[in-house]
Amino acid sequence: MAAINNKDKKTFTFWPYAIVAALLLFMGYIAYFVYKAMRQDVDLVSKDYYEQEIKYQDHINTVDRTKAVGDVKVEYNAAAQTILLQLPESLKGENLSGKINLFRPSDDKLDQELPLQPGRDLSQLIEAENLEKGLWKVRISFSAGNEKYYTEESILIK
Repeated sequence: MAAINNKDKKTFTFWPYAIVAALLLFMGYIAYFVYKAMRQDVDLVSKDYYEQEIKYQDHINTVDRTKAVGDVKVEYNAAAQTILLQLPESLKGENLSGKINLFRPSDDKLDQELPLQPGRDLSQLIEAENLEKGLWKVRISFSAGNEKYYTEESILIK
């Protein structure tokens, strides 16, 4: 009889309650983050999307027009610390105006803008001795007559 009384006596187990509580807390945690994600404002398209698309298409047309007249060459001479820009011969005799942007991707404080002033041979020499060592992008935007042109080349200053 004593053995029967011990079996009737039940002990309290904590584990089922802990597992249920952990699952409920985890579901609450996930539900909270789903709620926060659904309330997040995500605008992948700007309000003036069409105007920006037209500007970008104009830029693509300008780059294509530049390739059609010939290559604009950008050469860095490490020994002389100079950058030589050579415009295509097809632009000879045109009234050229524009700017040269020396763009440093790693530090925008080092960016420089120079006027485009090609000589009779359609070349321009830029002194590079004051430029920091590293990667630079030379962006040239210019116009000849009513047409606009743009090219961009990367150079490594050593």
